[in-house]
Amino acid sequence: MEIDPFIFRLSIFILSIFVGYYVVWSVTPSLHTPLMSVTNAISSVIIVGAIIASLAGNSTEVFNTASIFGYLAIILAAVNIFGGFLVTQRMLAMYKKKKKDK
Repeated sequence: MEIDPFIFRLSIFILSIFVGYYVVWSVTPSLHTPLMSVTNAISSVIIVGAIIASLAGNSTEVFNTASIFGYLAIILAAVNIFGGFLVTQRMLAMYKKKKKDK
């Protein structure tokens, strides 16, 4: 009996969602800033792969599947990177000492 590759990949995807959820929510608050830095680095690698995927199609066709998904991945990863930087900046601001008024 052979398992359908789609079902196999779908089950791995669903399992990774649960594992990722529990890993992220079990991180202590002091480790969230380094965790965000790592996810920003991963998203930058995703953008490089998305650029390659968006340019992988035939040069005569502008709207093919690879370019559409590539551009979508670029947009989503860019939102993730900029959001991660905003969250990291906000969390680092929480650790700064506040100036006392005289």
